[in-house]
Amino acid sequence: MNTPSHGDKESPTTEELREQVEHTREELGQTVEALAAKADVKAQAKEKAAEIKEQAAEKATLVSDQIRDKATQAAQLVTDKTPDPVLDKTAYAATQVRDTAARAGQLAAEKTPDPLREKVESAAITAKANRIPLLAPAAAFVVLLLLRRSRRNR
Repeated sequence: MNTPSHGDKESPTTEELREQVEHTREELGQTVEALAAKADVKAQAKEKAAEIKEQAAEKATLVSDQIRDKATQAAQLVTDKTPDPVLDKTAYAATQVRDTAARAGQLAAEKTPDPLREKVESAAITAKANRIPLLAPAAAFVVLLLLRRSRRNR
């Protein structure tokens, strides 16, 4: 049987044919691996989910930092826009409230039965442990009221 000739080139030798077959096998193996990877939907979904999770975490950090910066700026703006006499009166009123509350607390502690006092102390400990979640909405409300008030005065 005659093998077709390739122009001026002679027919490939047995060794050359074996090299071509080996090369073709390697390419075929790589192609099969690539197709298997594309067909592995579960692995692709996990990879995509991990990518989306990482992006969401980065975005959450960025938004959190932006919110913190805006809150700091708003608080500084309120402080800057509030006249000194108002700040002084506020500080004085806060001191009076603290003193009065301390006296009322002492009086209440003296007059309160022991079982009730224990329950109140337990509630106070819980409130102190969760101070930030309790104070954050109150602070936001105060800032909102001050901004609303400043808009009315314009």
